[in-house]
Amino acid sequence: MKRLTVIDFFCGAGGFSEGFRQQGFKIVCGIDSWEPAIKTFNHNFFLDCSPKNILDFEISVQEIEKLPDTDIIIGSPPCVTFSTSNRSGKADKTLGVRLTEVFLRIVAVKKHQPNSTLKAWFMENVTNSMNYLQDYYTFKDLNLSKWARKQKLSPKKKAIILKNNQYEINSANYGSAQNRNRVISGEFINKGKLLIPSPTHQSPADKEELPAHISLSQVKEALPSPNALESDNIITDPLYSSIYIMSSELTDHFYDTGLYECEWKQSKFLKVNHPYMGKMSFPENEQKPSRTITATKIGTSREAIIYRSEYNRIGDGEFRTPTIRESASIMGFPITYQFMGSEGVKCRLIGNAVCPSVSRAFAKLVREIIGLKAINTPIVQLKPNRNGVNNLNAFSPKVFETPPRRNKGSRFRRHPFKDGNFTVTLSNYDIIKNEKNISQWITSVQFGNGEGFPVYNFPNEYYKKIEPIIEGLKNGNKFLEIIKNGFTDKIGDKMRLQEMYELQKSIDGLLEPSELIEEVTRIIENIGLEQEMFFQSGQNVFKNKEVFPVKQLFALYAINKISTIANEN
Repeated sequence: MKRLTVIDFFCGAGGFSEGFRQQGFKIVCGIDSWEPAIKTFNHNFFLDCSPKNILDFEISVQEIEKLPDTDIIIGSPPCVTFSTSNRSGKADKTLGVRLTEVFLRIVAVKKHQPNSTLKAWFMENVTNSMNYLQDYYTFKDLNLSKWARKQKLSPKKKAIILKNNQYEINSANYGSAQNRNRVISGEFINKGKLLIPSPTHQSPADKEELPAHISLSQVKEALPSPNALESDNIITDPLYSSIYIMSSELTDHFYDTGLYECEWKQSKFLKVNHPYMGKMSFPENEQKPSRTITATKIGTSREAIIYRSEYNRIGDGEFRTPTIRESASIMGFPITYQFMGSEGVKCRLIGNAVCPSVSRAFAKLVREIIGLKAINTPIVQLKPNRNGVNNLNAFSPKVFETPPRRNKGSRFRRHPFKDGNFTVTLSNYDIIKNEKNISQWITSVQFGNGEGFPVYNFPNEYYKKIEPIIEGLKNGNKFLEIIKNGFTDKIGDKMRLQEMYELQKSIDGLLEPSELIEEVTRIIENIGLEQEMFFQSGQNVFKNKEVFPVKQLFALYAINKISTIANEN
C-alpha cells in the first residue's frame, strides 16, 4: 500500500507534520505565509514549497481544488489573537476566527468533493479558541453555497461539525516534556467523529500504569551543558534513543543565554510576588515537565522560562533562558531537526509549533483505525542537515556591558510582601486613578485587585504617626534604628529615583527603586518577626483590617519614608 499523504496548513516549523512523518506518512505540502517558516519546513521535509497566504482560499474554490488531494489535512491557525495572554485575553478575535474558517472551508471542499480521498483532518489551537467558533458550519456559513449546489448538496447542510469533536489535551500526557494545553478539533471520516488517542504518560500522582511525565531535568541532563567546550562526544537524543550524534553536530545550543540582573529580577518579582496573581517557581522546578514554551525570547516576564546559569556568576548572567535546542527538545523535536533564521525567529518557530509527540499520537491512531501495521519506533532523521543553517553556537560567555534601559517616564510599582491579596506598595503614579503618566512617589495599600477591592493612598510623613506603635513592638526599635541609620541615606530625590529606574541601575550610593524595595524586604526578614500578627485596637492603620502581619506595618513605615524623602527633595 502506498504511503498515506498529508498537507499541512499554517505549517510553521513543521511540528504537526513531523509527528505524522514519524508514523510513516508522506508530507507533500506545507502552506504558510511566513518565509522563515516555509524555509524551515522545506529544509526538514526536503520540499520546495513557496510562501502562500491562506486567505487566497477564502473566495476562490478553484484555488482550493488546485491543492493536492491528500489522505490527511492538518492545520494550526495562528493562536495569538485567541490566547488569554494577549492583552489579558481582550485582543480582537476577528482575524483568528477568519483564518480558522478559511481552513475549515478547505476541509469542507476536500471532504465533500466527489471521490474524496480524505480519511481524517485535525486542527490545533489554544483552548480559548473554542469560545469563538460555531458548533457547526454549513456550506453557506463557509461561503460554499454555489459549490454545494453544484455537488447536489444543500447549502444548509452541515459541512463541518465541531461540537463534541473538540478536546483539550496536555502534551505532557503524550511524551512531551512540557505542560502544554491545547484543543484538538477534527474528524475520522469513516467514524464521523473525532477520537482521541490514549495517553502514553501520566502524572506520578495518577493511578494508571503508565510512564511518568518526562521532566524538564530529563531533557536538560541528556543534553550537554551550554557552556561546554567543543568536542566530538556522542550525544543521545533526550526523546529519541535511535538518534545519537557527535556534540560538534548539535546546533543552536552552545551559546550563552544569560540575563542581566535587572531582567531576571523583574521576572522573579512577577513570579513570586505578583500584586494579584499566584506564586510561581523561580528558577524553574526541573522535577516536573516544563511550563509552556512560548514564541517570544524574553527574560523579564512572568511567563519567561528561567534556569540557573551553568556559569559561576552572581548578578548579571546568574540566570538564563533556554537555548533554542533545549526549547526544541522540550517541544518534542528531534535534535537533528533544524530551524532557519535568527535566534528570535527560531524561538517564534518553536513556540508556535504543534508538539510532534501529540501529532504522532494522532497519526498512530489513524493507522490503527484504517488497519495499518503499527509503527512503535518513530521514524526520524538520524543526521542533521546543517547546510544553510544559521548555527547559534558561539562557545564563549556573554559580555554584559549594556544593560537594557526602560522607556522615558516608565511607571513603577513594587511591594515587599504579599499576604493573600494584601500589599503595601511604592509607586510613581496613582494606582487608584491608574494614571498613565508618572507624578510623584506614592505609598498605597491594596486589599485585592479589580473593581470592589479597597485601595487607598497614605500621605507623606504618615510614617511619623505609626512610629510610636512600632516602638512598642518586638524588635521595633531595632527596625527603626536600621531605617534611620543608613537606609534613608540610600534614598534619592524623586527625579533621581526615576532616572535610576529607567537606567535599571543604582548610582552614587543611592538605590534604584526596585533595590530599595528589596532592601526593605531583607531588613524586615532579618529582624525575625516570623508570623507575628498585629491586632488593631482603635489605631486604624489599615482601614477594614482588624488583624494583619506585623511585617506589613513595618513595610508601611519604610515605604512611606521612601516616598516622603523622595518627594521632599
